[in-house]
Amino acid sequence: MSTATVPDRPSTRAGDRLLVGLVLSIVSYWLFAISLGTVAPAVMDDLNAGGDVLGATAMNLAVALTGLVSGLFIVLMGGFADRFGRVRLTLVGNGLNVVGCVLIVAASGAAAAPLLIAGRAVQGLSAACVMPATIALVKTYWDGPARQRAVSMWSIGSFGGAGLAAFVGGLTATTIGWRWIFVFSIAVSVIASLLVRGTPESRVSDTTHHRFDVRGLAVFLVATLALMVLLTFGGKSFEWLSPLGVALLALAAVGIVVFVAVERGRDHAFIDFALFRNMFFTGTVAANFMINSTLGLLIVSQQLLQLGGDMEPLAAGALTLGYPLMVVLFIRAGEKLLQRFGPRKPMVWGSLLVATSAALLMPTGLLLEQYIWFAVAAYACFGLGLAFFATPATDAALASLPAAQCGAGMGIFKMASSLGGAIGTAVALSLFLGFTSGGAEIVGDVITMTGRQDNVALREAAAVSFAAMGAFALGAALVAWRFVPRTSGR
Repeated sequence: MSTATVPDRPSTRAGDRLLVGLVLSIVSYWLFAISLGTVAPAVMDDLNAGGDVLGATAMNLAVALTGLVSGLFIVLMGGFADRFGRVRLTLVGNGLNVVGCVLIVAASGAAAAPLLIAGRAVQGLSAACVMPATIALVKTYWDGPARQRAVSMWSIGSFGGAGLAAFVGGLTATTIGWRWIFVFSIAVSVIASLLVRGTPESRVSDTTHHRFDVRGLAVFLVATLALMVLLTFGGKSFEWLSPLGVALLALAAVGIVVFVAVERGRDHAFIDFALFRNMFFTGTVAANFMINSTLGLLIVSQQLLQLGGDMEPLAAGALTLGYPLMVVLFIRAGEKLLQRFGPRKPMVWGSLLVATSAALLMPTGLLLEQYIWFAVAAYACFGLGLAFFATPATDAALASLPAAQCGAGMGIFKMASSLGGAIGTAVALSLFLGFTSGGAEIVGDVITMTGRQDNVALREAAAVSFAAMGAFALGAALVAWRFVPRTSGR
């Protein structure tokens, strides 16, 4: 029988030190790694200055790859955290981020694309380690209202970090160069490791050693990679309905069906489907996947402003400051809403606010000086929605898990975050790039494009992408309303 080894809880001062270390650990992904998508045009201009070594498709692959790799391996690393120690996996994850950032900083010349893509993959492994391990440590060291506060701080690191990504990335890329984003990330990971180091280890006590489900992981990897290759390269490197496109779609669909059929009910499976019998957990994971899919809003809107509006990365990033500001100001409001109403209502309200953000970004026919005000309002609305959603969703998932399965269960929860962000980004960029080449006539029939006409196709494509992100947000609201209970059952 597995039980959780719970060390003595640290004093308040030591606990705050640990909490800062845990938050900084996840900031390496949510702030620095995500910022690459918002400064992609600047990165391409720099790397291609001496010749065309990095195409748009390779760049978009690098943008989405970190979230994809994180999502693919986060459940595995969550299980490792339970078995080998959550503190240990947090330190390993910070070390991997340092390695990944070094590879990215070194990307140049003919080796630019391989080094950039390899570095992004290693960053994904880093995120797969730190996200389930750090949230499991939150459950280990804090209880009740103190844990809800710790979850709020952890959520500020994730959603707040993502909100600052565009501004910090734009500021860094404009003033001292985009490579410094990853130099700063190295420094943050080192500081996080120093703060976490020395914390008493937390793991699951289990005298039975089980072989890892390699077959399940392999099937899951094949199915997910087939889907991501289709989303990333379809419509650009090959046609959607070409033999290759159809084959990839079939491989992804068959792989998912086989994965569920083979793994369901199997002992020690890669993903413990028994956890999904709890509709509290299942509904929260599904809604979390959909709401994280809307992160494509941030990346596409920033590329629209830079490519279509000729804005500098810093100026475009500055428009997003309302996003992290709302997260910081209202993340504790989400905590209070959770305590008063339970998780369902704030998750629904937050999702609807994100959908409103997508709607505010859709009128791309406006002049730039008009559109930037819609963008400012949209980013603020986006941050407010995530502030309402984050703590109730995370605490709901934590509350539904037994201590012995916390690492693996939160691995699934954060897999939904990472895969949602990766798939949502791939969908958003695929629609954006796909319709940019020829425009979206249906949008042109509804929206009159004022001002410049040389960027009409790009503006129409962005509107289609924003509509898709809005659909994800509405889906999150519907799932939360239907499946998440009104109370947490504490």
